[in-house]
Amino acid sequence: MDFKKSQELYNKGLTNLVGAVNSPVRAFASVGGNPLFVKKAKGSKIIDVDGNTYVDLVLSYGPMILGHRHKKVQKAVSKALKNGYSFGASTKNEIKLAKIICEAFSGMDKIRFVSSGTEAVLSGIRLARAYTGRDKIIKFSGCYHGHQDALLVAAGSGLATLSLPGSKGVPEGAVKNTLIANYNDLESVKAHFEEHDDIAGVILEPIAGNMGVVVPQNNFLKDLKKLVNSKGALLIVDEVMTGFRSNFGGAQEKFDVEADITCLGKVIGGGFPVGAYGARNEIMEMVAPLGGMYQAGTLSGNPIAMAAGISTLSELKKQDPYEKFNEIAKILEVFLLETAKKYDVKVTVNRFGSMINTFFTDVHVTNFEEAQTSDTKKYAVFFWEMIRNGVFLPPSQFEAWFLTSAISNKDLKNITKAIDKSIQAVSNM
Repeated sequence: MDFKKSQELYNKGLTNLVGAVNSPVRAFASVGGNPLFVKKAKGSKIIDVDGNTYVDLVLSYGPMILGHRHKKVQKAVSKALKNGYSFGASTKNEIKLAKIICEAFSGMDKIRFVSSGTEAVLSGIRLARAYTGRDKIIKFSGCYHGHQDALLVAAGSGLATLSLPGSKGVPEGAVKNTLIANYNDLESVKAHFEEHDDIAGVILEPIAGNMGVVVPQNNFLKDLKKLVNSKGALLIVDEVMTGFRSNFGGAQEKFDVEADITCLGKVIGGGFPVGAYGARNEIMEMVAPLGGMYQAGTLSGNPIAMAAGISTLSELKKQDPYEKFNEIAKILEVFLLETAKKYDVKVTVNRFGSMINTFFTDVHVTNFEEAQTSDTKKYAVFFWEMIRNGVFLPPSQFEAWFLTSAISNKDLKNITKAIDKSIQAVSNM
């Protein structure tokens, strides 16, 4: 497989782009080599500038749940483009998409659209502080909630990939009100509440997708909700990644937990830059123009993004691919484990709905510390062998793989063949 054109573009990109990329994980720092440059995609496939075709398990890190360039989404976007690109004014489709999303999440009466998941989380936290009149926020080690200063600590994903504990440029004052707890460890949360009486809320990914796919254990989410609310604080659930990926709605429904504030992104934009945060009326009415918590954005509710989101969610509800996702993820889990056993390679596989991840460790991964026992050098070998065998994976051990409803039986066979060759390559290290 030839990567000559990608190499050439990488070299050119170094002149005017930071590291030739616009997001750190794209730099392939943890897997070695130079990044691939993509030319186009369709359905379950993505094609790089050298003409190499891959079954795509990155899917723009989640939003392409229907596959790339789905005909109905493409049609909706093309129609919207004829009317204009951005107005800085309200449109009918903002109301329509808001209704679809609010009906999918219990406890969500109103929603505010923004332009990214990072912006959604930033706003959700500000809202929790405004509503409670408190300052401190608890987050979990390994959970990533965007690159805002206050949460760019113990953040997993890109930071774990680059072995950075935080980020330069973030002053101590920016994180003084951020408390760190351990995922799946309720006692670590209780300890903070015992020490502090000014905690506004607790934020987490219901399925931690930025340290791999890590699932809550032993009623962790339900017990966390009870604890947080008993202290007069709010539970902020970051479903930017998990929203609409395990069911038509969020992971909250799967675990019978209702967030006080929900943050969304990815799928609700159908591939366009969209985020949102929502809650019940009494909380959302704190937001301007109804209340005193200010948040604004010229591109919020962008008409093209709204059209893509409506089309994506409407088609997703019609397809209802969630049983299929579970079946495919189970097939991949079993095959990964059996193949690893065949070649005497230690792996742990975690999955939830249409998200799956393989850790090169024999430790059962339930938190960030356990995720970090994975052998990233083995993942790098695995990654490149999968690439050479036509499967596009995230270039990081700590990112989830995603499934699309466009995946075919032939794709699945190609993935399993690639897994066999890639784990064999790991065993030969």
